This record gives sequence, structure tokens and C-alpha cells, in this order.
Amino acid sequence: MLDTALLLAAAFAAGALNAVAGGGSFLTLPALVLTGVPAVTANATGTLALLPGYLSGAWALRRETQTPPGLPLRRLLVVSILGGACGAALLLWTPDATFRRVVPWLLLAATLLFALGPRLAGRAHDRNPHPVGAVAGVFAVTAYGGYFNGGVGILLLALFGLLGQTSLLAANGLKNLVSVLLTSIAVALYIAGGLIAWREAGLMMGAALLGGYLGARGARRLPANWLRHGIVATGLTMSAMFFLR
Repeated sequence: MLDTALLLAAAFAAGALNAVAGGGSFLTLPALVLTGVPAVTANATGTLALLPGYLSGAWALRRETQTPPGLPLRRLLVVSILGGACGAALLLWTPDATFRRVVPWLLLAATLLFALGPRLAGRAHDRNPHPVGAVAGVFAVTAYGGYFNGGVGILLLALFGLLGQTSLLAANGLKNLVSVLLTSIAVALYIAGGLIAWREAGLMMGAALLGGYLGARGARRLPANWLRHGIVATGLTMSAMFFLR
């Protein structure tokens, strides 16, 4: 009963966090691992559980969604699908023990990049990103998302800022849309590889869907600085937890 309550609460909060800015897997992955799910399976299962939240978040922010200058939507979406597929294929080949060792470093790197995002974006604001560099950046981040969903929203927001998107709300909507695509292709490969814990996934999906919709609606009312500080604090806390395990 306690395990069920933990998974439902983590999924709801993660869905809301992902819709607002990202970092929801900072909650679902530890919750699944704490309930006894192996790390690689927990990562794949948490990714599936959060997919409805990405969908509802993308729908709620559909009017605000806008790509960075010089990055057409079609190109962005195609590259996102390819990146998600490559990352998911890599996860299928990763032993559980190896994945456990790299998780805290991945969490910490994602958190630090998000914390430094505004400063990096400010330095890049007056530059015109090269189209090849923009595509390479999208592919790298979405491949990361297909491999390890934790913090992918954070990295997408940082990337869109570097590419010239100055509106956090517009970047949020685009981040949710990209997350839907890369997560969908990744989940298809996870299912084919037998990585999903279906009982846990079923419990979490509805909670993530509700959290994603409510979180996206609330994002219009919360100051951007509050969101950023809260996400950084969450990422650092979860990184520390995994380092100490």
C-alpha cells in the first residue's frame, strides 16, 4: 500500500514538474528503485509512465509553443525521433550495474546545465546558431532522453535557450512536444526489449496525466525564477541520493 501511494504521488508530481519545466524523472526513477524495480527497468517504466503527462502538457501549452529562430519545426521533430530511437537502443544494451553507476552523474550534469542555462543563453543571444550545430544539439539531447529520461526536459530548455528562444513558456510547450516524440519512440523500443514493469507503469500513468495537465495550466501563473530554483533544488537532491546509495 505504501509502495502504491509512493508511486502515485511521484508520478503526479513528476507529470506536473515535466509540464512546467522538466525534471520529473528525478522523482519517478528514485520512487521505482525504492519499491524494488531494477534501475534499467525503472528508467524505462518511468519513461512510459510520464508519456501521458507530456501529452497533456503539450496540449495545454499548444498555443504558446514556438521553435527557436532558424530551426524549422519539421526538422526539429524528425531529428528528435531519430535521437530518441538511438538513445533507447543504447539503453537496451546497457547492463543494470553499469546504469546504476552512471545515473547520479547524469542527474548532476543535467541539473548543472539547467542552472547555467540562462547565463549560457545570454552569451549566445547575439549569435546566430549554425543550422548544423542546432541539429547536432537536438540530436544529442534527444538521444540522451531516449537513453535516460531524467532531466531531458531540463536539457531541452537549456538547448532552446542557447538557440535563441527567450520565452520560457514557449520553450516549455516545445519541450513537451519534443518529449512526446522522443519518448514515444523510446517506449516502443523498451516494450520490444521487455524493459517495462507493467503493473507499476499502469499505476503511474493516470497520475502523471493529471499532474501534467494541471502543471501546464499552473505554469502560466508561477514566476519563472521560482520554477528554475525549484527544479535545480530537486535535481541536486536526487543526485545526492543516488551518489549516497
